[in-house]
Amino acid sequence: MAKRVLVVEDNELNLKLFCDLLRAHRFAVEPVKDGREAVAKTREFNPDLVVMDIQMPHVTGLELIREMKRDTELHTIPIMAVTAYAGREDEERIRAAGANAYVSKPISLARFMEEVRALVPGSTEELEEEEADDTGE
Repeated sequence: MAKRVLVVEDNELNLKLFCDLLRAHRFAVEPVKDGREAVAKTREFNPDLVVMDIQMPHVTGLELIREMKRDTELHTIPIMAVTAYAGREDEERIRAAGANAYVSKPISLARFMEEVRALVPGSTEELEEEEADDTGE
């Protein structure tokens, strides 16, 4: 069964890029463009990972990370922060809020997928098994 990733990103191009990349790597993906819907969508979709933009209108990714980490139902879901903030103190602040990983924009696609696989247990092994099944090995 495909691992599930919720992508919270207000920029349409970035949202499409992240979702397409994850789908190409056989993840089930739920896009969320408005951060105000992120917590409800997380409950509904029950993801294995949340990819969270930090700079969004209406509510920041930092606020959402803190809210999810305080929530007894959601606190165990890993969160990967994706942001244009690239300073050392920015990373520390984002991790202190509860983010399990931090990737700065512009995104290296290889690094993005590396972080996703590190945060989603079993995703690499399942992909290798599926690819072996596809080739008949």
